[in-house]
Amino acid sequence: MTMLDSLFKPKAVAIVGASTKELSIGNVIIRNLQRYGYRGKIYPLNPNAPEVCGLKAYKTLDEIPDQVDLAHVIIPSQFVPQTIEECGRKGIKAVIINSAGFCELGEEGAQLQDDFLRRGKEFGVRVFGPNCQGIINSDPALKAYCNFTFTFPEPGHVSVVALSGGVGALIMQALADLGVGQRFYASNGNACDISVTEILSYYGEDEATKAVVLYTEGFPNPGEFLAVAREVAAKKPILAMKAGRTEQGAKAASSHTGSLAGVDIATELIFEKTGILSFIDEGEMARAAMAFATQPIPKGNRVGIITNTGGPAVIATDVLVSCGLDVPKLSAESIERLRPSQLPEAALENPIDVVATAGGVPFRGALDLFLSEEGIDSIFINFVTAPFTDTDEVARQIVEVNRLAKKPIVCNFMTDLSQERFRKTRDILKEGGVPIYANPSDAAKALGALAQYGRLRRRDIGRPEKRGGVDAARAQAVVDQARKEGRQVLSATDVYSIFEAYGIPVAPWRMAGSAAEAVAAAEVVGYPVVVKVDCEEIDHKSDMGGVAVNLKDGAAVAAAVESMQERLSSFGKLRFLVQKFLPGGRELIVGATEQPGLGHLVMFGLGGIYVEVLKDVSFKISPVTRVEAGEMLSSIKTAALLNGVRGEKGIDREAVTELIERVSQLLSDLPMIREMDLNPVMAFEKGAFAVDGRIRI
Repeated sequence: MTMLDSLFKPKAVAIVGASTKELSIGNVIIRNLQRYGYRGKIYPLNPNAPEVCGLKAYKTLDEIPDQVDLAHVIIPSQFVPQTIEECGRKGIKAVIINSAGFCELGEEGAQLQDDFLRRGKEFGVRVFGPNCQGIINSDPALKAYCNFTFTFPEPGHVSVVALSGGVGALIMQALADLGVGQRFYASNGNACDISVTEILSYYGEDEATKAVVLYTEGFPNPGEFLAVAREVAAKKPILAMKAGRTEQGAKAASSHTGSLAGVDIATELIFEKTGILSFIDEGEMARAAMAFATQPIPKGNRVGIITNTGGPAVIATDVLVSCGLDVPKLSAESIERLRPSQLPEAALENPIDVVATAGGVPFRGALDLFLSEEGIDSIFINFVTAPFTDTDEVARQIVEVNRLAKKPIVCNFMTDLSQERFRKTRDILKEGGVPIYANPSDAAKALGALAQYGRLRRRDIGRPEKRGGVDAARAQAVVDQARKEGRQVLSATDVYSIFEAYGIPVAPWRMAGSAAEAVAAAEVVGYPVVVKVDCEEIDHKSDMGGVAVNLKDGAAVAAAVESMQERLSSFGKLRFLVQKFLPGGRELIVGATEQPGLGHLVMFGLGGIYVEVLKDVSFKISPVTRVEAGEMLSSIKTAALLNGVRGEKGIDREAVTELIERVSQLLSDLPMIREMDLNPVMAFEKGAFAVDGRIRI
């Protein structure tokens, strides 16, 4: 028995703050337990009433004669800390604090919250909430409705966890409206102790939970969530929705990478890295959960379509293809095997149009064919209830095939439910575990979600590689010296020294403090050269006129340096980077920005002015594997430019992939880096070189 069993599987529940007032939370929770058929014992606590909701009431916890697993606390916030201690002394292992008035209300409330958390830890009490709804366990052997909401879910295999009670109730109702049974429900409010991550882990170990629906507004410990979600998503699908997607940056960032990483990107990347399905529509998420509740995961992206009406099949095909599925043609041999079961006017292709007059035999023939076809991974059905066919028999044939559980089936069921006849047909499908939808787009998106999870589960991103030729001690020494000097923005010498220590190719360079030194450096580097001002107070050198390119002799170098000194000396002490000019390559950007509690996000995209204008970039959570680095190159909208267009040569993808891996390795070794840009990286047919860089620690 785990600690959370006391929360989700309580054999006895105490209601601290039970009330005789029908519309109070302390009354509603008891009535919900009674209405749902809770199999355990209920102990109301009310010092002024002999009974509540027909149950004997107790004045104190000590008066309760039996062991209690879970207590609801519904009392003014100032009395909660003492009550938590009393629960601990009684041996109660879990408490749901429905009361509000804690950290959400400011400093005084936060102090109360800290107080009850301290006492809970001292006495071994886990706290769910505060300011929350509670939990539901639909198991017929328990029927624990420890919650004050109004939806009474049927038993099933979808478990819901939602930080927001309002959204959680919305999702629970949406599932109930679809006829989707639920296993567990939890909405934990302030989540000061028992976290969404811990609940997700619990669901992951629950054999009766086949799919998890998650709603979050962020993670206080994203690294912990990532680790748990990776384990759970490998065993069962997690369907998730994150709030706040339209919010722009939380604050202005000085690096390109920091400003391009929106406030929501880290959560989306966690979902991607762990194999969580991400949704932006709660209805679509609930409809997908209906498919996951009963259907196996497809082994591939190839779908067979059966329809008895034309237009909806066209709509479904468009949506399925947009979801990444393929609608392959049937072979001549398959068509011949199909023909005997079909009416003469049927269209024997994929989609198979059995026509509106088709009864059970043609539907079954098409189903059996797709079931036996190695080139078909899932089955999509458009089923309109034509009044001149035996729709019940069609439904029975679909159910028979569905119960074989060989391939996933979803059904777009088009009917008039005001007619009792068609309600019966619907009930046959639902009782047979066939997910049914009212329109082809919704059904197709649900099948698309099944296929997407299948792709995610088959995807192997590998493990991060440790690249050779790395001098980690040298890079650490550079950072230590900068810290000792109180510098957060590293100098160009620091930046290029770190790049070289990690085997990141850089264009040949030298530093100079004057025009004469710059000319001497250029002679060593070799013309043509680039000269860049190096000053901690100047963020964007190009905008300030601090960059001069394609300087072909000493006179040009001296003139460039003297001009910068004249215009920019007011910013502070200036030094100058003299670097070999590398024309003709494709400008890229590779960067990183720190995410508290998670590590770093690594970014890739087109560099130079393109990154500012197009913002066409891809992010991954560090450490980045070789597979993920390759995905970064392929996922930007302008990926075709990397391969070469209109006679241009493509870039050395292998060199860029290795550069991203080395940047990731650098970040793992130097976690104190806040922001880093390699912009631009000049990529050629052979090789890729960082020609400008910036690091903030």
